[in-house]
Amino acid sequence: MQFQIRTLYCRQWRCRLTAIAWLMTFLSNAHATADVQFIAARVWPSTLYTRLTLESEAAPTYRYFLLHHPERLVIDVDGGELTPALRQLSRHLSAKDPFIAGVRVAKFDPKTLRIVIDLKQAIRADIFSLKPVANFQRRLVIDFYPKLKGDKDPLGDFITDKQVLAAPKNAPPLAQKSSSFVVVIDAGHGGEDPGAHGLRKTLEKEVVLQIAKRLKQLIDQQPTMTAVMTRSDDYFVPLAARVAKAQQHSAAVFVSIHADAYANRHARGSSVFMLSTRGATSAAARFLAQSQNQSDLIGGVSRSGDNYLDTTLLELIQRKTLQDSALLGKDVLEQLQKINPLHKSRVERAGFAVLKAPDIPSILVETAFISHPEEERKLRTARYQQQVAEAILNGIKRYQRQRHEQ
Repeated sequence: MQFQIRTLYCRQWRCRLTAIAWLMTFLSNAHATADVQFIAARVWPSTLYTRLTLESEAAPTYRYFLLHHPERLVIDVDGGELTPALRQLSRHLSAKDPFIAGVRVAKFDPKTLRIVIDLKQAIRADIFSLKPVANFQRRLVIDFYPKLKGDKDPLGDFITDKQVLAAPKNAPPLAQKSSSFVVVIDAGHGGEDPGAHGLRKTLEKEVVLQIAKRLKQLIDQQPTMTAVMTRSDDYFVPLAARVAKAQQHSAAVFVSIHADAYANRHARGSSVFMLSTRGATSAAARFLAQSQNQSDLIGGVSRSGDNYLDTTLLELIQRKTLQDSALLGKDVLEQLQKINPLHKSRVERAGFAVLKAPDIPSILVETAFISHPEEERKLRTARYQQQVAEAILNGIKRYQRQRHEQ
């Protein structure tokens, strides 16, 4: 009798285990075949590359391949649904896009959504997924790069200057200035990463790009200065690539331009930051550094470039570079004070990843708080954008004179 009870007890547990295993398999299969509904689709074209982003709540399972004659990129999504966002995707395309000619979306079979992207030229495609971050759900990102011989790393497109891609054939070479003082201008955010925004929906990425363009125009008018921009249009550049581009051009200084937001909407005024290898000088500095360093997660980087930042961190102890950054920051801050109240009367320090070039004096300029209603209004005006550009230029010129006198 005891043996029979034990046998029955074991059989009950086997049944329970079998049921649990069956349930786990069912749930796993159900999850794998769950419908993928793309709730948003965005396209960011530029002369350097074009980014197509498809956003969904569920993680998509996909395959892709290239076809030739004519050039096409085909993406198959398991369980994908034909949503309104996909039906309207072609409306987001630009005739000026150098890579995408058109997009067709349809059900290939009951279980597969097929996206066919007609191309204007042979391309290299970099396709990757991003986890939810900030206000974004899961994203499927497709980057279109020109197919260049011997260039296998899409991130390398940002490090070298690709102006030749947009230049007309037989165009004369760009004029070079003798003994040029190279200023790398970094317009923060861009593309999928909008940065901060104001109550009137002003986007940081758009405002700072306008200021950066104005600053470049002013610098290029100087007889001994040359300006290089990390981005000249609305596209995303990884933080490590911004730093690397400054080094590739042997920059004399690096200036990153921002117009950030703070939780306290009463916060206002201009600020200048330099790199801190220890800690932030204020709670606001720490908050702004954390929000700016999140840019790669929001913009979407398939190749992080973290090795560059990790291996150079110890070199940042170089006293001369940090001293020069402090001097440059002080000169720019004094000029900004003439056009706008200061948030802090001294150069603040925080761990901004974009300031981590070990051999280039680097500063980050917060032109104003876009979260403050009055400063947002100013940031939208051409007059204030020009004033900020002129203030930064005057600060750089003063720094240049001081360095020349030493």
